Amino acid sequence: MTEDEPTVLIVEDDEDVAETFRRWIEDAYETHVALGGSEALELLEDLDIDVVLLDRLMPGMSGKEVLEEIKQRALGPRVAMVTAVEPDYDIIGMGFDEYITKPSSPEELRGTVERLLRRDERDKDRREYASLRAKQAALESSKSKKELDESEEYDELTDRIDEVTEELDTAEEDLVDETEFLSSLREIEEDE
Repeated sequence: MTEDEPTVLIVEDDEDVAETFRRWIEDAYETHVALGGSEALELLEDLDIDVVLLDRLMPGMSGKEVLEEIKQRALGPRVAMVTAVEPDYDIIGMGFDEYITKPSSPEELRGTVERLLRRDERDKDRREYASLRAKQAALESSKSKKELDESEEYDELTDRIDEVTEELDTAEEDLVDETEFLSSLREIEEDE
């Protein structure tokens, strides 16, 4: 595994299910398994985890409790609940990013991880964009147009703003496509 490879933590009390999920995604991500909530929180404290695949019903510490601890400790990974529990209105107050009802498939699990990683990348791009625009505004309020026009650093700043803007526009188009795709899948499942 390379250092730049995204890291996924599978939190699942059923060892066979955890192992199945691990096999489905280990070729694309650095993968760790926790068989309970406390073990998951320890790994989250010790490792740089990008995505958590979290079972909702576990003995000892439920997925909801793990999720609350992740948010309270500001551990930062994206979280997908992967559970046999059909969603109900109680999920509205839960701070997860995706909800997958078991049984799942390798494609659905990998697709979910990829979507969560793309969301994380979009958030980084948005933060960078906001930072770049703040720098641009500060310079524009303190420098003359002539000074800005003659500045190589300012040109590089505006070029980077243009690049990040293009990346965000592409990401938004992908998000619309992804949302339309997920809606189509749900309609197909409802028709069956």
